[in-house]
Amino acid sequence: MNRFSIFINRRGASPVALIAFIVIVCLLIAFPVYVGSPYARHIMILLFLSIIMGESWNIVGGYAGQYSVGHAAYFGAGAYGTMIVINASQFDADKLSELQELAKDSRLSSLLLSAHDLPPWSGIIVGMIAALILSLIIGSICFRLRGPYFVLASIAVAEIVRLTVLNLPDLTQGAEGILISTLPPFTIGSTVITTFNSKIPFYYTGLMLVLITILVTWLVQNSKAGYFFQAIREDQDAAHSLGISLTFYKNSALALSAVLTSLAGSFYAIYIKFIDPTTVLSLDLSVQIVLISIIGGIGTIFGPVVGAVVLVPLAEVLRSNLIGESLISSGMVNADSAFGNFLTENLSHAHVLIYGILVVVVILFMPDGVLGFFKALLAKKRKEAA
Repeated sequence: MNRFSIFINRRGASPVALIAFIVIVCLLIAFPVYVGSPYARHIMILLFLSIIMGESWNIVGGYAGQYSVGHAAYFGAGAYGTMIVINASQFDADKLSELQELAKDSRLSSLLLSAHDLPPWSGIIVGMIAALILSLIIGSICFRLRGPYFVLASIAVAEIVRLTVLNLPDLTQGAEGILISTLPPFTIGSTVITTFNSKIPFYYTGLMLVLITILVTWLVQNSKAGYFFQAIREDQDAAHSLGISLTFYKNSALALSAVLTSLAGSFYAIYIKFIDPTTVLSLDLSVQIVLISIIGGIGTIFGPVVGAVVLVPLAEVLRSNLIGESLISSGMVNADSAFGNFLTENLSHAHVLIYGILVVVVILFMPDGVLGFFKALLAKKRKEAA
C-alpha cells in the first residue's frame, strides 16, 4: 500500500471512494455543458443550495450534537447583508441626496449611506460577519441550556431576529423585502469575471460552495476540534470531566456553522434577487435545514448530500403536483372524484405533511438516516457473503 492510500485510509476514506467522488465532481462540472435545459440547471442549483445548508448545520447539529432550529437567522444574515450592500451600491442621485439629509437624524440612513461606498460583492463578507456576531450572541445565551430547552431557545432567538428585521424598514424595507433588478458584474480589479446573465455562473458558484462546505466538514471530522465536538455530542458531562471546554467548542461549532450558512443565504439572495423576512427568516426554513441532515444522516460527511438529493426532487414533485397529474392521466384516479379533487387542489400545498411523514419513517426505520441505513444493509450483505 503506497503512502497516498495510507493517508486516505487514516482520514476515514478509501481510495475507491475518493476516485468515485472525483468522477462525480467531474460529471457535475460537465453537466451544464451537455444539459442545456434551464429548468434542469435550476433544480441543480436548488440541490447545491440545500447541500450547503445541510452541511453547514451538520457541523453544530451532527458533530457537536447541538440541535439548533434557528439557523434561518444566519441564513437571513447572509441574505440581508448581501442584498443591503448591493442595493445601496445602486442608489441613484436622488436617493443619495435623500439619504444624506436623513443621515443627520437616523443611524440606519447613515449606515445605508456608508454601504453605498462599499464594493457590491463585499456584502457577502458583511453577511458572514453579521452571522458570526449573531452566532456568538446566540451561543452565549442558548448554550446555557440543554436538550429541548436549547431547541426552543434557538427557535425563540431566530424569531426575535425575524421580528427585528421586520421592524427596521429603513434598513431592510420591512415586510416588502429587498428586490434588485440587475446584478452588478463580479470583477477582480478591472477584470470582469462574470456578469450573471445566465444560470451557468450560479451553477458553478453553487458547486464551488458545495465543495468548500464538504471540505470544511471533512477537515472538522478529522481534526482535534472535531473529536471534541463528537465527545460533547456523546456525553457533555464526560467531555467536561476530561478537560474539554464545553462553552468554547460549542460556540466554535456554532460560529463555523453560522458563517457557512450565511454563504448559503448570500447565494440564495444573489440567485433569486429578492428576499423578505417570510422567505429567509422563517421557522419553515430552519426546519428544512435540519431535515436535510436528519434524513440523510447526521454526523457524516455525505449525509446532507443524500438528504438534499431526497428532499429537493420531492419538493419539486409536490410543487408541480406531478404525482396527482400522473395518477389522473394514467386513469388510476378519477379527476372528478373526491380523492382526485384532493390531489389536484391540495397535494401541491401538502409538503409540510409529506416532510413530517418522511421524518417519522426515517426515525422509525432508519435512525441513522438514509445513508446509515444503506451502509448497514451493505455491511450485513458482506457479512452474510463471508
